[in-house]
Amino acid sequence: MPERPTRRDVIKYGGIAGGAGMLAGCASQSDSGATPEGTETDSATETATPTADPSYTAELFPVGEVEFESVPQSVTTYNMGWADMVVSLGQADTLRTNRLSAPTLFYDRFDVEWDNDYPALWQSGGWSKEVMYERDPDVFLFDPNLLTQWDDNWAEEDTAEIEENVAPFFGCHNRRIRGEWQQELGYPEGAPTMLEAFETVGTVLDEEARAQAWLDLHDDLQSAVQPRIPDGETPSIALINSGSAPANGEFYVLNLAQDGYEMKPYRDLGLVEADAFEGVETGQYGLTDYETMLEVDPDIILVHWGITQGSVTWGGDGAFDAEQFHEKFVAPMEEDDTGSELTAVQEGRVLPGPTAEQGPLVNAFQTELVARLFYPEEFGELDLDAPLDVPEEERLFSRERVVDILAGDL
Repeated sequence: MPERPTRRDVIKYGGIAGGAGMLAGCASQSDSGATPEGTETDSATETATPTADPSYTAELFPVGEVEFESVPQSVTTYNMGWADMVVSLGQADTLRTNRLSAPTLFYDRFDVEWDNDYPALWQSGGWSKEVMYERDPDVFLFDPNLLTQWDDNWAEEDTAEIEENVAPFFGCHNRRIRGEWQQELGYPEGAPTMLEAFETVGTVLDEEARAQAWLDLHDDLQSAVQPRIPDGETPSIALINSGSAPANGEFYVLNLAQDGYEMKPYRDLGLVEADAFEGVETGQYGLTDYETMLEVDPDIILVHWGITQGSVTWGGDGAFDAEQFHEKFVAPMEEDDTGSELTAVQEGRVLPGPTAEQGPLVNAFQTELVARLFYPEEFGELDLDAPLDVPEEERLFSRERVVDILAGDL
């Protein structure tokens, strides 16, 4: 491990889930903030004015209250949803993340770019302390509980070392809340929603005005959607993870009612009760097969993360690839004797669903996407070759307003 000087004069460390008080940033106060005595001259007496203390605190479950010496100028994330929060706040240039954390599907239309040529934090089956040192951010927007929960070789002492020598952790694994460790640590009750976490990140990055602008846009979007959701029965949905392999007859079913921001578009569009697999027994991680799929026979088979099938995660450039999606998910079902009997397959309703990771910008697009997926007669038909392209008169939120927020024109 490389020897590095401590970047903070004071770190108040009190545990991972309990609530640590930590200091971020590089600058230190000289002379303990003392005010020098005034010096008399022939013409006047001058008294130095003390510089205002730039430190501040922010609080978030599970890390508690964290003190920052100054506004972070560089940020490392692990989850794309948290990277999207940073992008939404007009701070993309502060991100120090690898490409897997930030597919460009939602950003290329706004010419948002940042340096993502960094090695991954997860290396060879575990977290890389060396990479964390190399990233050298002012803050990790990252839940520190993931370090010990996902990597048996990582100890709390390793977390304390990174906090002391590099930067504090300030984040929550609130995308999906179903792990036993999350239940034990109180995530169902304590974890913030995506918007609550985003508002706090706005405080950390001194972007409260931009954060409020996004909250207003979100409210306007919901106000435009909610009154138009049709009454009546909703088509039944089988939500399968993109790790499913139809060619091998393997489907990993997800629960639409699951806590966490990954299911937010379905909750907002009133689709939770349309889960075709509610109460149906499946294997580990929701594993099921063609026979069970046919017994349930959903009206729609939706592929979770499907919208990013052409993203860097799958070796693409961040744009949705309809041909790749069809080859991986649709064609194997059409070619299988049992799969070809599924109603969703016969009616061409094996569709790409939203990505699980989302902050305010991505969520705005995905709310619109889900509305068009399920209620095309009300919100307009989805173009599977370009699912994010929507005629201007059918858009549920203003792209121009997004441009303004990103530019700080509030």
